[in-house]
Amino acid sequence: MDDIDRMLIGLLLEDATQSYAVLGKAVGLSSGAAHERVRKLRERGVIRRTTIEVDQAALGRTVTAYVLVDGSTWMGDSAERLATIPEVEEAHVIAGPASVLLKVRTSGTAELQDVLRRVFGVDGVAGTQTVVVLETFFERTLK
Repeated sequence: MDDIDRMLIGLLLEDATQSYAVLGKAVGLSSGAAHERVRKLRERGVIRRTTIEVDQAALGRTVTAYVLVDGSTWMGDSAERLATIPEVEEAHVIAGPASVLLKVRTSGTAELQDVLRRVFGVDGVAGTQTVVVLETFFERTLK
């Protein structure tokens, strides 16, 4: 991957709907060459998918929380079960004070409590610690 690939990725992160002509012009390539570069980035798995960024609060999901999950067993096999909880936006096996870190978005604390009940239903979960976000300064994908 070279600097042009990195620039294309940066441009697509800003706006994935840009045409190949616009992308090519921004990095000094023809639209066909830009298209070919993006195609190769997809084939190599550098670009995994094209998506949109949604304002979660506009959808009513005004509470963001991070949940540290303590496991009584190895939690690395719990991904499929955690993925069935739609309010869980991210799940990571971690080293540190817990086994798994979850990012959860809900419409309120009552729904958050319900999510925590469902997390406790996952085999191996021994406890949780929840941190509720009061304000988000920024969220971004690194280029």
